[in-house]
Amino acid sequence: MEHINFGQVANSYAKAREDIPVSLMDSLYIRGIYFDGRKVADIGCGTGALTRKMAMRKADVIGVDHSKELLQYANELNRSKNHKIPYVQASSENTGLQDSQFDIVTVMRAWHWFDRDKAILEIKRILKEKGTLIVIDSGFLTGSVVVEKTFEVLSKYLSGGLKPAGAKAESKQRINGFPVEWFDEWKNSGFELSDFYRLSYSVTFSKEEWIERIESVSWLAGLDEKVRENALQDLKDSLSEHEPYIIPHECNVCILRLKE
Repeated sequence: MEHINFGQVANSYAKAREDIPVSLMDSLYIRGIYFDGRKVADIGCGTGALTRKMAMRKADVIGVDHSKELLQYANELNRSKNHKIPYVQASSENTGLQDSQFDIVTVMRAWHWFDRDKAILEIKRILKEKGTLIVIDSGFLTGSVVVEKTFEVLSKYLSGGLKPAGAKAESKQRINGFPVEWFDEWKNSGFELSDFYRLSYSVTFSKEEWIERIESVSWLAGLDEKVRENALQDLKDSLSEHEPYIIPHECNVCILRLKE
């Protein structure tokens, strides 16, 4: 699978990837997911947006990501927001974490980048008996004027088109954005589907914030720096000056539990 180096757009990523819906943590709580005092590993944590939300709910949480640059921003946000969250530079397939230590493993906006067979084995290794895996994805929806204009401009710079990221590009069918084969993989690996649901929400952007959000997506993160700069300048020149941009988003959540 193609590997995207998000470290080269770490600054934009840090600013743009805080768009987690307020309703997410409440939606987990009403489904029996409690973070207070629980040991949690947030794998593919990036700059720590979800990690910090769980820490604020008193989770004993650690963030894991392979990108040194993204973790540098996570640690800077630790200092500025007065957190003491530990972060580890490691892969999802080899976290280096101890066996059977975690009540919960979370993965947000990252499962499609993993070597899934190896990642599942690693997650099972670090989870306690009957532990919980929560896989979350979120992003903006098509249809709005701003998003359609963005797609129109960027398509000129992407030879392969605006295809889904990572493993999603290989999937022929998806349910709420999740490739259908993932569900069989989880089931065959000993995880039982506990709940699967969608949250709808909107995020408000200034023009500058929207361009930073687009810079952080995989389409542009994989481009040569000069091409990426040209694409972003073209986008800036093409988008409306009428602010704010109110962009519909959705967040899809899958809760899985290790079978007995």
